[in-house]
Amino acid sequence: MSGFESIDRVLEVDQTPIGKTPRSCPATYIGFWDTIRKLFAGTLEAQARGYAAGRFSFNTGAGRCPACEGQGLRTIAMSFLPDVKLPCDACHGARFNPETLAVTWRGKNIGQVLQMEVAEAVDFFAAMPAIAHPLQLLQDVGLGYLTLGQPSPTLSGGEAQRIKLVTELTKVRDDVGRRGQKAPHTLYVLDEPTVGLHMADVHKLIHVLHRLVDGGHSVIVIEHDLDVIAEADWVIDLGPEGGAGGGRIVAEGTPEALVKTGTHTGVALAPVLKRAQH
Repeated sequence: MSGFESIDRVLEVDQTPIGKTPRSCPATYIGFWDTIRKLFAGTLEAQARGYAAGRFSFNTGAGRCPACEGQGLRTIAMSFLPDVKLPCDACHGARFNPETLAVTWRGKNIGQVLQMEVAEAVDFFAAMPAIAHPLQLLQDVGLGYLTLGQPSPTLSGGEAQRIKLVTELTKVRDDVGRRGQKAPHTLYVLDEPTVGLHMADVHKLIHVLHRLVDGGHSVIVIEHDLDVIAEADWVIDLGPEGGAGGGRIVAEGTPEALVKTGTHTGVALAPVLKRAQH
């Protein structure tokens, strides 16, 4: 095998959960929650009270709600049924104690920020690029309806996968920002990322994959969705049939070249390419 010498790392972006407990959420997984905590710690009210950034963590410290230990939920064990999770009676899902919630930034406390939807938070943090950029990426991949503190176990596989892509896109920007340094070339591998996605979200996903390539990386997608195949730079067509009758390379090339081969994929791809040209 040749041509892999320029690749610095390989990353599989799959649909496994980004976290197994309510303590994990999009804001903590992507990494901009630390910046938000520092933002609140820098307010006059926080400084007057002697609060550092650690005060605004819902995982540890004196700032979180003592009743639910910062989870915002309480679990009721059901003998013969799955456990039921309800909002915490003490903090009503805010995750923090009243003293911490007394500190506000632009009229909102830290608990209210966690409950904001991404689409609202993009405008709210517009003046803070380190926060607004990943939020905008979340909106770009069709996740504007999620809240910043959405518990990871409630996310679908497709949502988790797109959050992972956003995390990688924030790194692409950081790499580009390092002048004079060569950004590490990553090979991303995605296995059927369009499963369960609406057609509009498929097009958003395609746009994200293009952004990764524009950032100097390579993307391999194992996919049956014809819209995704039509957008590829190079297609490796496996066949000639499905299941036990396939598994061999029957054609490879650009989507346009694949149509001319007349394989099953090429025949199905022809009207999609024709529609795209119009």
